Amino acid sequence: MSFEKLGLAPEILRAVKAKNYLIPTPIQERAIPVALSGKDLIGCAQTGTGKTASFTLPILHRLREGKSPTLRALVLVPTRELASQVYENIRAYGHHLCLRTEVIFGGIGLRVQKESLRYGVDFLVATPGRLLDHLRQGNVNFSRLEILVIDETDRMLDMGFLPDVRTLLKSLPARRQTLLFSATMSQEVQTLGREFLKEPVLIEIAPQGTPVGGVRQVVYPVDAGRKQALLLHLIEKERMQQVLVFTRTKHRANHLAEQLHRCGKRADALHGSKSQGARTQALERFRSGSIQVLVATNLAARGLDVKGISHVVNYEIPEAPEDYIHRIGRTARAEATGDAISLMSPNERGSIRDIERLMGQTIPRIVLKEFEAVVVGDPKSSPIPPRSPLSEKRNAGCFPERSSLTVGWRSGIEIERPRPKRIGRNLGLV
Repeated sequence: MSFEKLGLAPEILRAVKAKNYLIPTPIQERAIPVALSGKDLIGCAQTGTGKTASFTLPILHRLREGKSPTLRALVLVPTRELASQVYENIRAYGHHLCLRTEVIFGGIGLRVQKESLRYGVDFLVATPGRLLDHLRQGNVNFSRLEILVIDETDRMLDMGFLPDVRTLLKSLPARRQTLLFSATMSQEVQTLGREFLKEPVLIEIAPQGTPVGGVRQVVYPVDAGRKQALLLHLIEKERMQQVLVFTRTKHRANHLAEQLHRCGKRADALHGSKSQGARTQALERFRSGSIQVLVATNLAARGLDVKGISHVVNYEIPEAPEDYIHRIGRTARAEATGDAISLMSPNERGSIRDIERLMGQTIPRIVLKEFEAVVVGDPKSSPIPPRSPLSEKRNAGCFPERSSLTVGWRSGIEIERPRPKRIGRNLGLV
């Protein structure tokens, strides 16, 4: 089926064609007619399958048919990055329409946003917390709202926005169309749908735990202390062009980005503690190719749409198996192909097994002897690990020698103690 057969206005079809989109994705093919009909909808599909166009295109089609001095369509999203991304898509698809679109989120002064809202908005994209601030100050009017979209609903609930979302939904007109989109159909998502939607049409494109097609997955077993060296080795060996690296913590993201920069890689970090300006700048530099490696927390696991990401690297395996699906969905966008690499230290084997159980498949392992963890007490293991091919870089200061010795793990966090003097003699190795 082509976009023309979906019944969209010529002005919208021109904009879609300008973006070189010729055939709708499965979620677009099934969701757009339902959205055009005015029915409530729950759409569940993998990341990278075109969910944003599934609601922006039909909403733009409907908004062009009438005018109102107050807000007519609202999209709620969980993060600032996703808000900006959806806003840019709306502007692109609505390029030939005379509609006013705005985006509001935290990190920017309320006064500037208040002025934008005062002049009237047809289509608004917002994060829940900041929109609630404007509602309490009387800066936004929902009296003529026709369409509500809750995007990345599962992520919204995971981030603790449910109370804000409930408050906002109770402030909206009862007679409206509600479109709810999610990557997973959790029990919480279904409960929200039953509470606030009216006889919704359910569209589920892929079963939960199914990664987007076109992603080649592999796991590298590695000693925890050698992950940095292995990552650099793979970047050089695979000639990675645009790499998104995931860590569990903000501190680790900052530290790893700094280390890669010291080794001559163009790298930056993206996480929630950065200012909005710094986050926007990092994303723009990554999109333009000014930086090769973006090290991020799960902030970038949902909704982030950057064309051309060749590799996603799980530097640290996520605690929730579902997060793995969302992370690797950042590559192989729009039916392209990409690589998802996971660096698995010994204590992360259980997390990988949980991921494989969710997907119903085994991820291939590639063992590089110079990086593999040495099991203490294993007679087959060499007591002295082989010298890494990156030792020259380490000696040059790229990756400083560890000054501590791993002695255990607590809740997935590495516990380190000062390395004792003459450790080789203490272990009976010399």
